[in-house]
Amino acid sequence: MNIYELISIGLYVLIMILIGIYGYRKSTSNSEEFLIGGRKMGPFVTALSAGASDMSGWLLMGLPGAMYMMGLSGSWLAIGLTTGAFLNYLVVAPRLRVYTEVANNAITLPVFFENRFRDKSQLLKLVSSIFILVFFTLYTSAGMVSGGRLFESAFNMDYNVGLWVTSLVVVFYTFIGGFMAVSLTDAVQGTIMVIALILIPTVVVFRLDGVEETLNVITTKNINYVDMLRGTTAISIVSLLAWGLGYFGQPHILVRFMAIDSVKDIKKARRVGMTWMIGTVLGSLLLGFFGIAYLQRFDIEMMSKFDESRELSETIFIYLSKALFHPIIGGFLLSAILAAVMSTISSQLLVTSSSMTEDIYKTFFNKHANAKNMLIMSRISVLVVAVVAFLLALNPRESILGLVGNAWAGFGAAFGPLIILSLLWKRMTAIAGLVGMLVGGATVLLWIYVPHNYKELYEIIPGFVLSFLTIVIVSLLSKPVSKEIETEFEDVRKRTSS
Repeated sequence: MNIYELISIGLYVLIMILIGIYGYRKSTSNSEEFLIGGRKMGPFVTALSAGASDMSGWLLMGLPGAMYMMGLSGSWLAIGLTTGAFLNYLVVAPRLRVYTEVANNAITLPVFFENRFRDKSQLLKLVSSIFILVFFTLYTSAGMVSGGRLFESAFNMDYNVGLWVTSLVVVFYTFIGGFMAVSLTDAVQGTIMVIALILIPTVVVFRLDGVEETLNVITTKNINYVDMLRGTTAISIVSLLAWGLGYFGQPHILVRFMAIDSVKDIKKARRVGMTWMIGTVLGSLLLGFFGIAYLQRFDIEMMSKFDESRELSETIFIYLSKALFHPIIGGFLLSAILAAVMSTISSQLLVTSSSMTEDIYKTFFNKHANAKNMLIMSRISVLVVAVVAFLLALNPRESILGLVGNAWAGFGAAFGPLIILSLLWKRMTAIAGLVGMLVGGATVLLWIYVPHNYKELYEIIPGFVLSFLTIVIVSLLSKPVSKEIETEFEDVRKRTSS
């Protein structure tokens, strides 16, 4: 790392720390403020926070790498995710915001499930909280690994040094400032990401004398790069589009909808969020696509290396940041990857600690805990989850990272149908939600680990479908919900339709 890159990264880290201190001063007087910001997030911060916490490093490395290797056929995943995000804002966000407040001011998804169905057995809350605790701890660990790998590949630093820097900064501002700090840092990180993803493809096009010439260079290398069906099948396209289903079940995204100041702000948040997402996803696609032309024109030797390695092609963002810009600007652009990694780690860390505090500690160990005790436990939970995730990241194993790589499908299949039907269908019952959640999660795991001939089909599809059908069938076979729940449901419907 040269001095200019060090200055840029140092400035970025300083801003994150200062935001953490600001969050501590403004919004950490009790656990509700620490874990959900006191439900007073504005639409702009909500939208950027939801986007930044969602995208992670895949937006700046995985997606450009896929576009570089596959050409336009790599864009199907982006289409599916963008569609899923829009439907999440449109269908889930307004009802979830109102319902979690009506349902005894639930500040976590497991508590919402329990209150929504008046589940006295507490099984639904317990199982969903354990699911969040286990999988998000692994997810958080994978994010820390990504941070270590970033410092290793971009700055030629030791992996452990990068791991320590990433982990300490994220844990500091999350521990100090809670949800307020996490959301504000996400907004800053989201801004950095969109600037980087617009700037790099634009500069590439200028260096190649315009869009037309850029496309000519790409087609000169391989005409099939402009074919959206290149190397695809009907099943693979459906599988890529099905990534959008995952949005309905991601706790770290859904909690942003719960925290917004007013349901009326959802529409504003949707406009900001979708504009941000379309801009960043399009920029990411163009970065990888135009990167083909840049290497074809200016660096044939590096192009041959990229062509041979999918892993190396995922560093096209890092390569162009260093090749096109002065190191101080390049350092700022590289901080965009760190921003993407940190935003996801902090969100997952906070959701996991909230599950440990609100869903497990308060329910099973101290039902009468006061606001001060809950706030202390919230911070302790952040540290506990962070330490476990960090220890896993010290010696990353493929089995753990492979499991985390499928967490999107696991959450989408287990929680997605549960969330959708609990918000849209008053006949749904608690036992149906519990069984459906278990069926969805189990289907994903079985699809991944049991040998069969349909591996090309993304596991979220059978998991989501079976979970959805299970909830409907079991609800119809079980005892109807009470009049109290029906009345509450109608109240939410009226408040979100007015």
